[in-house]
Amino acid sequence: MASILNETMRAVVWQGQPFNISVMDVPMPTIINQTDVIVKISRAAICGSDLHIYRGTMEGQVLPVGIGHEGVGYVSEVGSLVGSLNVGDPVIVPFTSPDGHIDTELTPVPYAAFGNGGSLGGTQAEYLRVPFADEGLIPIPNVNYTDPDTDETTSLLNDYVMMSDIFATGWTALDFSGMEPGDTVAIFGAGPVGLMAAYSAALRGASRIYSVDYVPERLKLAKSIGAIPINFQDADPVHQIMALEPNGVSRSVDCVGFEQLNRNLTVQSDVIIRNMLAITSDNGGMGTVGVYTHEHGNTASQPRASTIHTHFNLSLADFWGKGLHWGAGISRPLDLAPNLLHLVASGKARPGFIVSDVIDIEDAPDAYARFNTRNATKVVINFDS
Repeated sequence: MASILNETMRAVVWQGQPFNISVMDVPMPTIINQTDVIVKISRAAICGSDLHIYRGTMEGQVLPVGIGHEGVGYVSEVGSLVGSLNVGDPVIVPFTSPDGHIDTELTPVPYAAFGNGGSLGGTQAEYLRVPFADEGLIPIPNVNYTDPDTDETTSLLNDYVMMSDIFATGWTALDFSGMEPGDTVAIFGAGPVGLMAAYSAALRGASRIYSVDYVPERLKLAKSIGAIPINFQDADPVHQIMALEPNGVSRSVDCVGFEQLNRNLTVQSDVIIRNMLAITSDNGGMGTVGVYTHEHGNTASQPRASTIHTHFNLSLADFWGKGLHWGAGISRPLDLAPNLLHLVASGKARPGFIVSDVIDIEDAPDAYARFNTRNATKVVINFDS
């Protein structure tokens, strides 16, 4: 279907009011540069990072925000300079988009991400413009869109949409920590990214996996994939883990970010790193993929910025003395795509197991509210219904 000026589509939009999103008509995207494609979204997922926007704590937003950065769909329109994609091709939309430049250490170029406002738009919409599409989309095998409502197709789409962000991000958390087969791993957070990290650790041969959270349903899901649940409200998670691992764990990872909670369930942005430093064994590694933002005064696009406090004191003597290493940052789904795609296509990995809710776009406001209160584990919006 070609996109036409003045046509509209339904999209999830955040307009700057904390804890409130809207589903509204917005202009359809069009081809701007001939390296663009338009993707008709089939499934989009709600990510924990979207909650930072929803809560009004994420910096750098351009209002209004067409929200969402996880999606799969099929190509509906192709720019004349696109060489590897055709109308009808099923694709995964990674959360970051190439910018058409070579990224080197000498000339770093900021990455562009969907769902942050501005020209890229968000995946929680019926259509999406993807720039530099030859380099920016991941073709999907094994999906037959002639019958999108079969159980098999639905299951595969739920698996593939996790490759947009959270499967790659959970995998990357382990890379940052330096995990190797046989390692013991403690994963802080059993939300979608934390569950993907636990799942990835199992796929990669961890000997024991600890999943630290307080939501019973999430900890139960972590246990179902072989992790040992640690409820931090029951007792200090450091004491619980050290009772089982007297020398500490080989690797620890933070899959929560700056709105993490302490045992009183209040936001404390340094509680996880302090726990990681306490439980990681000598010469071990730590990985952080949870999102962190700078401290700011409140603004129209970050109305609750003053609730965030991300500075804390760290003993470099203790860090150095234990011989630790620590990796942090965003994941790169495009770089990991070959390996993760083969795992999913072969059936060896089924990351869609975490999906708790499949909804229509009109139900998105309610789904955000439930996800925000941890009453949904992973929500997928179905645009094929």
